[in-house]
Amino acid sequence: MMRLTTTAIRKLATGLCAALALAYSNAALADQPHPWQFGFQDAATPITEWIHEFHNWLLIIIFLISIFVFGLLAYVMIRFNHRSHPVPTRTTHNTVVEVLWTVVPVLILVTIAIPSFKLMYYMDRVPDAKMTIKVTGHQWVWEYTYPDQGNINFKSLMIEDKDLKAGQPRLLEVDNPLVIPVATNIRVQVAGEDVIHSWFVPSFGVQEYAVVGRLNEAWIKVEHEGTYYGECNQICGVNHAFMPIEVKVVSQADFQKWVQTQKTAMRDRDQVPGADVTKVADVAPATAAEPAKVGN
Repeated sequence: MMRLTTTAIRKLATGLCAALALAYSNAALADQPHPWQFGFQDAATPITEWIHEFHNWLLIIIFLISIFVFGLLAYVMIRFNHRSHPVPTRTTHNTVVEVLWTVVPVLILVTIAIPSFKLMYYMDRVPDAKMTIKVTGHQWVWEYTYPDQGNINFKSLMIEDKDLKAGQPRLLEVDNPLVIPVATNIRVQVAGEDVIHSWFVPSFGVQEYAVVGRLNEAWIKVEHEGTYYGECNQICGVNHAFMPIEVKVVSQADFQKWVQTQKTAMRDRDQVPGADVTKVADVAPATAAEPAKVGN
């Protein structure tokens, strides 16, 4: 059997660390579902980090409760089966036990409720928003408006399989992605035009319903540049599965360049009678991250 030398072990450890670092960086640059993925997508916002922390803490509580109940059932089956306990007792009430199985679950629920309410309020408030984006759900397309940036407006359609380029993920890539600046508190207002939709980006920790006649609100602060994907997760009709969300997070400088490009394109379209005012200029920020290559 071949023995590994110290040098070989070091090389193996270095290669493993590099592979893990590469995998992490790819996930940060293009956060999306992956084949055979376990667990959540990597957190890209403070909200998602809090959600993951709460989930992990709650999982410990659920695990301990499950172990206790399993142990209690095992004890009862072994201690009180008809062989080891042929003459059953006639006990019908036990004050201590009844108080415990009432009080302990209440205490557990209160312990869970306190951080749960704190998380809900944290997700609901918008801390000092620097800009606003309005998201409107249509059958079956997303519409984005930037009221703080000269009312830039466009619709975002999924790219069909036949038009996909190398490296673009199937059923997730769109023609006009939402572009936002990194490390910026952004108010997201969500509305609907026809039926109920849901604007859901897992790595942002945001799922907001698009309801006709109602303006719902959420907020995001993406901490890393890159490309992030989501989906409408409210069944909204025959093309519900073809309503993806793509968000490109870029630097502040690149975002300002993108805004100026879109304003120029809008002025040019306004001067052309009958021009499609929902089409965004085919110009991407210089440093916008490309999506990772995945199998289609």
